[in-house]
Amino acid sequence: MLSTAAQAEDVPSGQDVTLHEVLVDRQGEATWLRFRFLAPQIGREEGQVGFDVAGEDMLHLCDTLALPYMHEYTLTGDRIVISFMDRITEFSVPDPDATQFFEAFRPVDGACMWDEF
Repeated sequence: MLSTAAQAEDVPSGQDVTLHEVLVDRQGEATWLRFRFLAPQIGREEGQVGFDVAGEDMLHLCDTLALPYMHEYTLTGDRIVISFMDRITEFSVPDPDATQFFEAFRPVDGACMWDEF
C-alpha cells in the first residue's frame, strides 16, 4: 500500500478534492490501482456534488493525476479505480453513514478509458 496526502489538481466541478491514499490491489491475474480521494462536497442532497458531476472529475483525475503518478512511481495496472468519499473511511470496511462514488478505468494509449466493474 502506498499512501500520500497531496492536494488534487483543479477538477472540472471546482469541488475540493484531496488524494487520501493509493492502493495496489491484486484481483486474480489483474492489478488494480485504487486512488482514494476525500471529496467532502459529494452527496445526493440539494447543493451537493452528485455522481453525474463527480464522474467527470474522476475521469479528469485519472488522466491528469493517476496516469502521471503511475509513471512517476513505475506502477503498472490493468484497472484504475478513482473513488470519492465524503469522509475518510477504511478501505473495504462498510460505513453506512459515508457517501462514496467509484469509477473504473483502463489505461489505454496514455489515456483513461471508462470501464465497467
